Amino acid sequence: MSLTESSAAEIAKSASLASKRLATLSTDARNEALTALHDALLKEKETILQANARDVAAAKQAAANGELSQSVLKRLDLSRPGKYEDMLTGILSVRDLEDPIGKVTLRTLLDDGLVLERVTCPLGVLLIIFEARPEVIANIAALAIKSGNAAILKGGKESTESFTTISTVISNALAKTQIPIPSIQLVKTRDIVSSLLAQDSLIDLVIPRGSNDLVRYVKENTKISVLGHADGLCSAYIHSDANVNTAVKVIVDSKTDYPAACNALETLLVNEDVLNTVLPPVAQALIAKGVTLKCDASSKVALQRALSQAQAALLQDSTESDYDKEYLDLILAVKTVPSGPSALEFAISHINTHGSKHTDVIITESREAAETFMSGVDSAGVYWNASSRFADGMRYGFGTEVGISTNKIHNRGPVGLEGLTIYKYLIRGQGHAAAEYSAGGGKTWKHQRLPL
Repeated sequence: MSLTESSAAEIAKSASLASKRLATLSTDARNEALTALHDALLKEKETILQANARDVAAAKQAAANGELSQSVLKRLDLSRPGKYEDMLTGILSVRDLEDPIGKVTLRTLLDDGLVLERVTCPLGVLLIIFEARPEVIANIAALAIKSGNAAILKGGKESTESFTTISTVISNALAKTQIPIPSIQLVKTRDIVSSLLAQDSLIDLVIPRGSNDLVRYVKENTKISVLGHADGLCSAYIHSDANVNTAVKVIVDSKTDYPAACNALETLLVNEDVLNTVLPPVAQALIAKGVTLKCDASSKVALQRALSQAQAALLQDSTESDYDKEYLDLILAVKTVPSGPSALEFAISHINTHGSKHTDVIITESREAAETFMSGVDSAGVYWNASSRFADGMRYGFGTEVGISTNKIHNRGPVGLEGLTIYKYLIRGQGHAAAEYSAGGGKTWKHQRLPL
C-alpha cells in the first residue's frame, strides 16, 4: 500500500498498471500477502487503536458541536467490542476462501479442435470512497489482493489518524511480498474525489461507503459503474400468526444489535390481528433497550392499553415521512397493516414503495405466507424469522465484504470475492476461420457442452 498525494490521473494510471501484474500472481503469492497483512495488523494493534482514539476524541467534539452524526461516530470507533478482531478474522477468512480467479464456468466444443471457455477474472481497478469506517482499509485491501484487483482508497477527514497509521502498517507488510506497491493506494490529497470520479478510462468500479449524501454524490458525478446503496431502510412485518417469542427475539436484534448499521431495522409493520397480543411484548423489549417508538394511531392505542403508564408516555406519533427515514439510531417507526386476506399484499406493497431494496423480514409461522413475502419483496435480502442483521458478508461466509449492493446488474446483496470478479471468454483453436461456418463454408457448429 502506498500513501500518495499524486494527481488523480497518476494514481489511476499506476493502479491500472499494477492491476495487470496483480492479476497474474499465483494463488499462493496472494494468500501469503494476506497472511502478512493480518500479522502486521495484529502486531500493531495498540498503535492503531491509539491513532483511532485520537480520531474518536476529535469526532466526539465534532458531534457535541453538531458537526458530526452519532452514527458516523459509532462507525469510526475501532475499540468497539469485537470490531478489531472481526477485521482480523475477515482477512484470514478471505485468505482461506477458494481462489475466485481462473475458474471455468462454461466449456463448449464449438467444433473439433475449437473450444470455448468462460473464465473468471478480476474487474481491474476499484475506487473506494469511505467515511469513518477505518476497518474498510483492511477489508478492501484483503478482498482486492485475493481477487486480483488494484484498489484506490479515499478516506474521510474524520478517520485521518486511523487510516494513515493503518496504511503505513499495511504498506510495510506488503513491501515484503510480491504484491506491486501501487496495487493498494491510500489517497491523502484533499478535494481529489471529483477528479478520481472522472478517471472512467482507468477505474472500473466505484464503491462508496458512507452517508446517503456521499453515495448520491458519487452516483451523480461519475460515468464509472457504482456499487452500493444510498439507504439501508430495512423493514420487518409481523404477520397474523407470528410467534411472540420469535417476534421479540428477531425484532429486538434487528433494531438494537448495532443501530448505526445499514442492516438495522427502521420500520416495523404489524398485522392488525396481533396489535394486542404480539406487539406489546415486542414494544416492551424494545423500550427496555432504549428504543423510541413512533407509532401510527392504531398501534399507539393498542400499546397505550397494554404498556405501563411510564412506558406509554414514551410513545410518539408517527408521520408518513417517518416510514421513509433511515434513522441509524434507537428509533423505530411502527405502522399497522389492515387484517384480512390482503394483509400480505399490503405489507409487500408498503416495503416495495418505501423501502430501499436492502433487507426485509417477515415473522410468521406460515411457510406459504413466508414464500409469498420472500417472492414479492423486491430487495437484495428477504428473510423469514431471522434478523435483518444477517445481511453481512462475514455472516454469509464471504470472508468480508466491500459493501451491500442494491443494484440489479452484476451484483446484489453483500459483495465479497465473487462480486469483484467478472469473466472473459477464451477460445482455443487450430487455425479455424469464421468464414468456414458461413453459408457455403462447408463446416457446421457442434455446440456441445463439455464438462467443467
